[in-house]
Amino acid sequence: MDHPSQPSVRHFDHCPWLFADEATDEQRAAQRMVQRAVGGDTGIGERCYVAASAAVFPDRLRLGDDSYIAAHVYVTGELETGSHCTLNPFTTVRGNVTLGHGVRIGAHTSLLGFNHSMAADRPVFRQPLTSRGIRVGDDVWIGSQVIVVDGVTIGDHCVIGAGAVVTRDLAAWSVAAGNPARVLRDRREVRGVEATAASDPASASASASASASAVSGIRPDDGRTPAGRPAPQSGPGAVAAGDPERAPRDRRAVQEATAVSAETAAGAEAADLHGMRPGGGRTPATRPAVGTGPRAATLAAFADAARDQAAGLLDRCWDGERYVDRPGAVPTVRAHCDAVEIADLLLGAVPEHVSAEEHIGRLSGLQDPKCGLVPEFGEPLPVADADGFIGERAALYHVLCVGYALDLLGPGLPHPVRGVRDMTARQLVARLETLPWHTGAWGAGAWVDSLATAVHWNLRHDDGGGDNGHGTPEALFGWLLTRADPWTGMWGSPSAEEGRLQVVNGYYRLTRGSFAQFGLPVPHPERAVDAVLDHARDARHFGPGRENACNVLDVAHPLWLCTQQLGRGAGGYRSGEIRDWAERQLTTVLPRWQDGLGFGFGPGAAGPGPEPGLQGTEMWLAIVWYLADLLGRSDELGYRPRGIHRPEPTRQGIAGLS
Repeated sequence: MDHPSQPSVRHFDHCPWLFADEATDEQRAAQRMVQRAVGGDTGIGERCYVAASAAVFPDRLRLGDDSYIAAHVYVTGELETGSHCTLNPFTTVRGNVTLGHGVRIGAHTSLLGFNHSMAADRPVFRQPLTSRGIRVGDDVWIGSQVIVVDGVTIGDHCVIGAGAVVTRDLAAWSVAAGNPARVLRDRREVRGVEATAASDPASASASASASASAVSGIRPDDGRTPAGRPAPQSGPGAVAAGDPERAPRDRRAVQEATAVSAETAAGAEAADLHGMRPGGGRTPATRPAVGTGPRAATLAAFADAARDQAAGLLDRCWDGERYVDRPGAVPTVRAHCDAVEIADLLLGAVPEHVSAEEHIGRLSGLQDPKCGLVPEFGEPLPVADADGFIGERAALYHVLCVGYALDLLGPGLPHPVRGVRDMTARQLVARLETLPWHTGAWGAGAWVDSLATAVHWNLRHDDGGGDNGHGTPEALFGWLLTRADPWTGMWGSPSAEEGRLQVVNGYYRLTRGSFAQFGLPVPHPERAVDAVLDHARDARHFGPGRENACNVLDVAHPLWLCTQQLGRGAGGYRSGEIRDWAERQLTTVLPRWQDGLGFGFGPGAAGPGPEPGLQGTEMWLAIVWYLADLLGRSDELGYRPRGIHRPEPTRQGIAGLS
């Protein structure tokens, strides 16, 4: 029984943020029982609270650390939250709903991630249910008595005023209110108290916080922000929604009030990386406002520094006979190809350690003339599978890297890849059906990338026994188009352990070699963008210090590829969120260049590790281009990938498909 001076369970149900600091051992034990009693496929993080009075009946529940489900909340369907999320009293969450990190949902709000049809051929109660789902980004504040309907995506850092009815997607940083909800302004715009912050941050912060509390009817000091953590704020301060009477901001005031933060966040670290303090010789005196992306001078300075250091970087990875990824590593075929790609990208030349003819001779000589495959140095040819092609990873990638290196050098692969040339459509479909789409979509996508690239090289040979004689290209694209998941635009299944990592990374490899390389449109591009942006919020792969070259490239390229179909600029599908993500990544990536050494690949088991080397440098240079191009600023770099990561198709279509 609760002590008379001790908060009761009913008290904690309505004020769950008090539980971690004030609950008794008996109350903690009772809370553990409440959490264990939640049915369905349930996973609840550390320091969470689920009110005993809540009606939580999920098919699947993933509640992130430090998150609360308060009194009389009603949850059904599938709910996944990041950390520090709060569902305040009487909230309803039904259907398929995903919340990012730091999401606050006011009392009596409904997130309805399902619907049903209303055709006239049957009564309403017999109509089938549908669910497109609701996706809410990080650092989002949804006021009291808001309704969010199925299919809506709310971008990062949004604030939604009390009583709003959200029927359409909201771009990141939107302040929205009304029925139907409309965007009142961008949360980053300087207004009232935020302008004061430039001269008096302390008083402005208190004033802004008090004003913002009006959105959901809660006080800023009610304990909902965990002890020791500031309330989620990016930009000048949290702001009140629903005040359309205020005049639009003067854009010049935005620039003046945020010039210092823009300099620091978007360019200072990257500029200092090259020995140039902000405001030095290459940095213009006039700086753009926050939200316009890294400064042109930063991109240009980065590219200039990379070009200046390219020759020395390649020298570092030449052991006197062959190329190594980094000093001390063993020579590899890929290292030689990466050296060719870097020299072409930054210098417009071949690596100077041997002549162009010797580069061609060395790489051409690696390809077996009978099967057309390239083994690793010192290793035997991989054994072909029953259908004539291979599944061994290094040799699969050599179809790409050796082929593109020789393409940059001029002649291309000297021999066709026989296993792919001779494969029948029936054999191809049988192989596609047996690839590990549900357990290893990354590997399945890499296999398709290699096969499609081999098709491309073989079509160049056109020796009379070519691929089209067996219908292999047509069978490949026919299978892919009919097997793409219409809800995600992708192939494969996510997992609880890795989320969408395998699916998105496999999507990049698959589409790079097939749709992108042959200049064909990808299926369901909007849904693919949704899935990729959802994956890009996964802190397991994109948390601070966790990004590696594979994972960032495998988001950047699909977003770039899909925006080519959907349209770019302010009117493009989720363009604001895409630009925000690209800007954040670019600001993070540029300072990682190490003078004279290049880029490290990054953490994780997928690559060579964090030490600078050829693979990391080649990949990150391409990533920087794609991120800059998503922002419309790639021209400022003065380089454009022409090899494996080239943006243009290498072949325009397939007969009967294009």
